[in-house]
Amino acid sequence: MAQRLLRRPRMEPKDLKERAMRFAVNMAALCRTTQTDWAGRRLADQMFRSATSVAANYHAACRARSRREFVAKMGLVVEEAEETVFWLEFASRAGLTTTSRAAPLIQEARELLAIFTASAKTAAANQPGRR
Repeated sequence: MAQRLLRRPRMEPKDLKERAMRFAVNMAALCRTTQTDWAGRRLADQMFRSATSVAANYHAACRARSRREFVAKMGLVVEEAEETVFWLEFASRAGLTTTSRAAPLIQEARELLAIFTASAKTAAANQPGRR
């Protein structure tokens, strides 16, 4: 018997904005704990910048004046989300944070990346004159 894929309900922009903000706040908390030496400070700076950029750029995308502007801003959101996943995985592998602290943030970063990637692809495919 074929298994049915369960679709998650569509997240509203305000809910996704809040989720991205919560993620940035949680990343800020992680960054405060990794600033123990030179490498930790550098890493914390990179993680803080990329994670807060995800939230800030998504907020900006929601205020886009056109679909084209939305697609462009979502491209930035996806780039920053990918970078955040990289830095979190790097921090964990390099032993600059504990796996127990990084694992839930890595999971959330990957989920946000998947959501934002799908949104950007859908918006790009639905642009007028694109088919």
